[in-house]
Amino acid sequence: MDDRPETEGTLQPAAAPPTGTGPEPDLGRIYREHHGRVFRAAYRITGNAQDAEDVLQTVFLRLARREGGTFLSDSPVHYLHRAAVNAALDVVRSRRAARATALDDVAPTLASDPTEAPDRRRGGTEIRERIRAELGRVNAKAAEIFALRYFEGYGNHEIARMLGTSRSTINVTLHRTRARLREAIAPFVGDPK
Repeated sequence: MDDRPETEGTLQPAAAPPTGTGPEPDLGRIYREHHGRVFRAAYRITGNAQDAEDVLQTVFLRLARREGGTFLSDSPVHYLHRAAVNAALDVVRSRRAARATALDDVAPTLASDPTEAPDRRRGGTEIRERIRAELGRVNAKAAEIFALRYFEGYGNHEIARMLGTSRSTINVTLHRTRARLREAIAPFVGDPK
């Protein structure tokens, strides 16, 4: 019997990935530290856990595909948050095209007061869905600013710093977007004019 290890025709274990400062360990650490924040941001915009999971996967797959291993600045929080918001808005826009989300599928995931009358709860659900759909129709920058302000709770000054623009630009964009959304939900709340 031959004591030499057989190498041809047998499967050999894969070589261990190199250790060190490559993008894989950094990406894993970044995922562990920030996946919850990315998921929550996506969920607040899409209103759907499955869509939020898709956004989470999309954000980190895009990050993994970036060249050179330098995928984030010193603070990945803002980058990941913006990526989550933009990917979630893409999902909302694709819903508009597909019209695949029924209100009954979304209703259990949206917060509402359980003591509220069923007709009022349904109206609130319809308003939230109308707002999400209308956000899919506005330009990407306006939708991102609106989502950062009203879904994520960032202040105008902080949004301006995140996006590298002036606070007055944020104020004007929010004013115009709110006016457009107010028109979209007017049939549900009555004409406030």
